[in-house]
Amino acid sequence: MQSVRIGSGALSASRLAYGCWRLAGTWDPTELTPEREAAGMRAVHAAIDAGYTLFDHADIYCQGVCETIFGRVLEATPSLRAGMVIATKCGIRRPNDPAGAPYRYDFSREHIVASCEQSLRRLRVETVDIYQLHRPDYLMDPAEVAAAFDALQRSGKVREFGVSNFRPSQVTALQRAWKGPLVVNQVEFSLAHLAPLEDGTLDQCLAESMTLMAWSPLAGGKLGDGSRRVLPSQEGYDTARIQAELATMAHARGTTRTALALAWLLKHPAGVMPIVGSTDPARIREAAAAADLSLSREEWYRLLIAARPVPLP
Repeated sequence: MQSVRIGSGALSASRLAYGCWRLAGTWDPTELTPEREAAGMRAVHAAIDAGYTLFDHADIYCQGVCETIFGRVLEATPSLRAGMVIATKCGIRRPNDPAGAPYRYDFSREHIVASCEQSLRRLRVETVDIYQLHRPDYLMDPAEVAAAFDALQRSGKVREFGVSNFRPSQVTALQRAWKGPLVVNQVEFSLAHLAPLEDGTLDQCLAESMTLMAWSPLAGGKLGDGSRRVLPSQEGYDTARIQAELATMAHARGTTRTALALAWLLKHPAGVMPIVGSTDPARIREAAAAADLSLSREEWYRLLIAARPVPLP
């Protein structure tokens, strides 16, 4: 798979990322079984074989179990680490957090640094390539966050930093305090969720040379071969017109709806990086085919028109 630069930093990775949020096969760590763990490890190897080099994590995914499963892959084959860009996220406290915190988000210096150190142990690595703040903390003090970033970078625990689900104004506030670049903003973006086109997120990524990492690029599977599990916010997505246009175009191009929906994201000049989250090796390979598809401007707009609830002005 083609390698591209991530933001304005020094890292490069595959055109598509592999999302590790489903590696445990459950959100509840008490439900993890040896069979589910083995399936998660097979998925990681399938992604490696298909050419993915960026692996996206978060400490909240199955309460750290997904990072642990990935770490066991690296423990079994340490040589794999050299070809990877590993990203993870922090900032969301679990409702049953051992600290008993009555709040959900935490960008305090103490929490950011401690969360990173815990992720490093689970992942069995010395350095995280990209460390992201998962969801905005409304009590964020940009100077305090910058101090945490500085401590982690100076200690060699993190190479680059980014954010996730941030509005452009929140990115700007943090970037003014942090001396280094914010290399990514990870947000939901797909033909079923077009907000980044309208809310300034993609414009900012272009202006600031940030990579937009697109989570749920297939709308929970609705744009591909069918959804397996969607978020509550995605249950109301009406994708019938999009699916029909994708099917027509896929038939004409001799490809799949999945590959076309991802190629639509790849067409944008901001250098969107879709995050593929399936644990099915066949679907992981199918998604990778998007990297070899190039849509024309006419094809891109045909899909946009099918996706918009109202006509273009």
